[in-house]
Amino acid sequence: MYRVLVAGMLHPSGRALLDDCKGIEPTYVDDISEESYAPLIGEADALLIRTQPMSAATVARAKRLRLVSRHGVGYDAVDVAALTAQGIPLAVCGDVNSTSVAEHAMMMILAATKRVLRADAAVRKGPWAWRNRLESQDLRGRNLLLLGYGRIGRHTAVMAAGFGLHIRAYDPYLLKQGWPEGPVTPASNLRDALAWADVISVSAPRADKPLIGPEEFAAMKPGTVLVNTARGGIVDEAALVEALKDGTIGAAGLDVFEQEPLPADHPLKSFDQVLLSPHIAGVTAGAAERMAIGSAQNVIDFFHGRLDPALIVNRTHLHDYKA
Repeated sequence: MYRVLVAGMLHPSGRALLDDCKGIEPTYVDDISEESYAPLIGEADALLIRTQPMSAATVARAKRLRLVSRHGVGYDAVDVAALTAQGIPLAVCGDVNSTSVAEHAMMMILAATKRVLRADAAVRKGPWAWRNRLESQDLRGRNLLLLGYGRIGRHTAVMAAGFGLHIRAYDPYLLKQGWPEGPVTPASNLRDALAWADVISVSAPRADKPLIGPEEFAAMKPGTVLVNTARGGIVDEAALVEALKDGTIGAAGLDVFEQEPLPADHPLKSFDQVLLSPHIAGVTAGAAERMAIGSAQNVIDFFHGRLDPALIVNRTHLHDYKA
């Protein structure tokens, strides 16, 4: 009997998979904190984890642990090096929420460009005559730059094409590995691409330093629309605040932040042309069910010796990750 610790609330479809699987005994801890599940980790053969951290200290307590299955595709909060040092594979879900994130990005592009927050306030609070300022803009014929052209970026491109945008993408990794077929033009120089863009949508992985900082903002057109549905820290928030103040950024849509939850006194909250959401781009009802099923299935497949190696993040550093 394999003991599976589920840390964080799991959609009923995922629970049903685990509950109905012979040879698996699940334990559920709905609270989303490391402190809530860490005391139980020593008895677990597998951990299915949502958004809470998994530190090296918790890994050290996991004497029986053979697998960590992440509920989703990101793993920033998991100490992968600590898992690898103990020979424990970290599995993620396949493509379960890329369309959800792309839809959210497109929603924010539209809302920011059309100044939806100000339009809503003009009706609720006034003045109605705000409409005469002509702040709402068209998308058709304007330039969209996608920073990152993986699954999310490509889905966003398909959606944006329906609005008549001219689309380019900046992705150094794909430039080296081979650009995918399709109508989106690759951009080889970031500064030139930023200067070309009217709208910028970020779907790139986080690196050691912000991809967009003061120098990058300086390269942009006045009034640029910026959307980030990727990770906090990719955009330098202090520099973004200054760019909003001086008009370099005309409007923005942000789903991710350097510190989450966003502090109550954060200056980004003072701008009525900035749309904010609590890191929910990939957290739709449909995506939540798909992630629950995928992460639970990874646990089952692992103990049956059929887990897809492509879903194992640290597979190249493990000598043996089979059950």
